[in-house]
Amino acid sequence: MNWTRIAKVADVGDDEGMPFNLDGKELALFRSDGEFFATDNVCTHQYALLSDGYVEDGCVECPLHQAQFDLRTGEAKCAPATQPIRVYPIKVEEDDIYVAIE
Repeated sequence: MNWTRIAKVADVGDDEGMPFNLDGKELALFRSDGEFFATDNVCTHQYALLSDGYVEDGCVECPLHQAQFDLRTGEAKCAPATQPIRVYPIKVEEDDIYVAIE
């Protein structure tokens, strides 16, 4: 698995998201309850950036139509989204955050 450094721990506050682009993919890095998660950044219901959404209790809410996704699994938790988002492995080493894109 190839790991790519994407941010510093201090770059993302708790219950926040930030966008990043890796190998032409629009991705998002989230921090919820002290844990980090990487997902696709585009909602599966309609084009909206999830990094602009509300983060709480391990989920992100789409800023456009309030669909919610589990940050651990990518599962769509409520309508209008029915398709999951993709999630990516994350590791933290010292102050650096890495993601693996397969």
